[in-house]
Amino acid sequence: MDDKELKLFAGEIRIATLECLAAFGSGHVGGAMSIVEALAALYGSELRHNPKEPDMPERDRLVLSKGHAGPALYAALSLRGFFPREWLSTLNEGGTRLPSHVDRTKTPGVDMTCGSLGQGMSAAVGMALGARLNGWDSFTYLILGDGECDEGQVWEGAMFAAHNRLSRLIALVDRNKRQLDGTTDEVLGLGSLADKFASFGWRAVDVPGNDAVAVRAAVREARRFAGEGDEKDARPVAIILDTIKGYGCTFAEGVAGNHSMTCSRADTDAAIAVIRRELAAL
Repeated sequence: MDDKELKLFAGEIRIATLECLAAFGSGHVGGAMSIVEALAALYGSELRHNPKEPDMPERDRLVLSKGHAGPALYAALSLRGFFPREWLSTLNEGGTRLPSHVDRTKTPGVDMTCGSLGQGMSAAVGMALGARLNGWDSFTYLILGDGECDEGQVWEGAMFAAHNRLSRLIALVDRNKRQLDGTTDEVLGLGSLADKFASFGWRAVDVPGNDAVAVRAAVREARRFAGEGDEKDARPVAIILDTIKGYGCTFAEGVAGNHSMTCSRADTDAAIAVIRRELAAL
């Protein structure tokens, strides 16, 4: 995808995510909206995947550790052909294959069941190490929430990944600065996450996270670093995404309680109309 196509793809993910949430009537709007551009950069360009063979052994893997943002991942997967878009209307219903939090046993294209925050780091580290032991050149991507970084398990995994020089592990941290109970500064100040990851032995960079083109560039640089870096300097990469929780959704962006909220059909239709106007202007 060129830059315009990538931006259009991000817009379509945002629209499909809102349609998914509206079908159920509520959900984790804020954190789903803030990772749309990251998912667009991965599924529109950088992540090696095959919708016709979702369990392809040498595929790149994605661990959505902030598993409550599943609707955004479901939207991206449906647009890439992993399953029919009609499935989006079954979110969290009885018998659905699209539960509120992602589940690898239910949804084609989901590589890890997540929802208990912090555990995704351990899973991603294991996948990256396993890929190396198997001799694969695949990458493992990990999407973390910033509030999730309150969990000690994240930093245990960060130490292990750096110690084992897992240079094909790329973490994208959604720095939307809000979590369930308030702002991250109010709950537990995080300071500079880039500095923290760097102090744990990672290569780390801050990126405008609601800019799909900028995110793609950062991912490409991380991939290049893994392929060309001197072995003694090999290390995982953390891309800190400076985002806005609820970004691009008129009824959620800037709303304090947007972690999980009601999604009425009227509000959703109005938000989608605004997104479509913005896409038409690209």
